[in-house]
Amino acid sequence: MTSDETKTWIITGASSGLGLSLAEAALAAGERVVGTARRVDRFDGLIGRFGDRMVAVEHDVRDSADAASVVERAMDAFGRIDVLVNNAGTGQVGAAEEVTDAALRDMLDQHLFGPAAYVRAVLPHLRAQRSGAIVQMSSQGGRMSFPGVGSYSAGKFALEGWSEALAGEVAPFGIRVLIVEPSRFRTAFNAAGVLNTADPHAEYDGVIGAVRANMADADGAQEGDPTRAATAIREMLARPEAPLRLPLGAEAVRNLTRTYTRSLADVERWARVSESADFPGMPPAARAF
Repeated sequence: MTSDETKTWIITGASSGLGLSLAEAALAAGERVVGTARRVDRFDGLIGRFGDRMVAVEHDVRDSADAASVVERAMDAFGRIDVLVNNAGTGQVGAAEEVTDAALRDMLDQHLFGPAAYVRAVLPHLRAQRSGAIVQMSSQGGRMSFPGVGSYSAGKFALEGWSEALAGEVAPFGIRVLIVEPSRFRTAFNAAGVLNTADPHAEYDGVIGAVRANMADADGAQEGDPTRAATAIREMLARPEAPLRLPLGAEAVRNLTRTYTRSLADVERWARVSESADFPGMPPAARAF
């Protein structure tokens, strides 16, 4: 992120929501964007405003085999890549018994396997220039979960674990990883026709019925501002001391603080039982990482 050359971004799912806000912020700053979406006509407005600094590519993030061609398109157009933002994805509501294997795999395809394919494709270029950043758009649901969102959190939890290891692997090459954990932002995420809902089982109405209603009712009333989110992400990428994880939005800060505090309290409370599983008299284990 210190190159004198104009920055080039690849942003998946850049035609709406946080992806669109990041694309607009980069283009307004004079930078270049390769944005993906399932319908490239949704980029007509950006192309009209910013010309050939905006390249639109039709791609479904679930088509992991084709991620490399998007990266090559960026290299052909601009000759370098500075930031990859894995943003594409959708939400899903349903109890574990309601969500089919296909629907669960779809969450993993969108939130783990698709992003992983983009990372594998872009890393040779970032390593060669010994600089760059990978932004993984996770969620507060990537560190905490609750009834009704297990399939969505499964993908985001997986993405975060995979990305935490990735950060240590690529740091020696001058490449940074930023895991972004938004709360509810005013995008189409909760909109009808966008948010996936499993076929309900009546037995679970009393367990997750309120969750279904809350997710739908939140559309258009979310607290988070996507434009301010883009500013915060860009600020973190400019800071050498930036953390691995960035909760985004006051709700995320509250929820994750409560989650971490409760988890630490559980570890401390049950430490004696946990430690009793070792052979007696064993010396402290050597640090494995």
